[in-house]
Amino acid sequence: MLSRVIPGRAESIPAVGFGTWQTFSSVTPDKTAALIRRFHALGGKLIDTSPMYGEAEAELGRATQKLSLAQDLFLATKVWTTGRASGEAQFARSQQLLGKQPLDLEQVHNLSDWRTQLAMLRVRREAGAVRYIGITHYLASAHADLEQVLRSEQVDFVQMNYNIAERAAETRLLPAAQEMGVAVIVNRPFGEGALFGRVKGVALPEFAIQSGCRSWGQYFLKFILSHPAVTCVIPATDDLTHLEDNMAAGAGALPDPAMRERMARHFLTL
Repeated sequence: MLSRVIPGRAESIPAVGFGTWQTFSSVTPDKTAALIRRFHALGGKLIDTSPMYGEAEAELGRATQKLSLAQDLFLATKVWTTGRASGEAQFARSQQLLGKQPLDLEQVHNLSDWRTQLAMLRVRREAGAVRYIGITHYLASAHADLEQVLRSEQVDFVQMNYNIAERAAETRLLPAAQEMGVAVIVNRPFGEGALFGRVKGVALPEFAIQSGCRSWGQYFLKFILSHPAVTCVIPATDDLTHLEDNMAAGAGALPDPAMRERMARHFLTL
């Protein structure tokens, strides 16, 4: 599994993580545990969740504690509320549900009340209650705001939407993250499944197979991971076979710039 160094730190994390949006709430506790066990066995570490994701935090916490993996994994969650007191209470609740202290990463979800919540998180980081702090959004329309925060605040991570069909982040946001030394987590790598709709029934091109792709999922993930600013991508799935396929994208060679553009051009023809 390819690992990427967190900018400015000695720590590295595996490049393929695990998203929990609409995932853990739809499966049994045993299935959640099986997914996490396999993810860890395949070299995975970063699992991203949020209070917004139904029971995902609670399910993740129960499973990682049952498996005794909480300390081995890099658990990332978010604060999704307004007001300092509410943010502090939600932070404490996330610690309780996930059963880990310090938390690895706490992010301001979709920039909600970000000035208040980032100020709160900086205090928590200085106190040792969380190791890294960051900001997130899932829409390209928020990229300018994300960039503004990157350039004006001291954050460790930024999470954004980016995939082969949604490349707006390449223009300013990904370069800004590189310039400011901020780690990048990519969400919506499959456009919430829309990319697979584009390629349904279409054979994987020979040039992609020769370059190490074994599925369209790997094609899409390797395209993302080949951008030098990307630290980790977080596909979500409740299917063990899909999980294994996703993790395999983090092994082997990645496309060079010329191959990236060839992949993008080919996708546009579909």
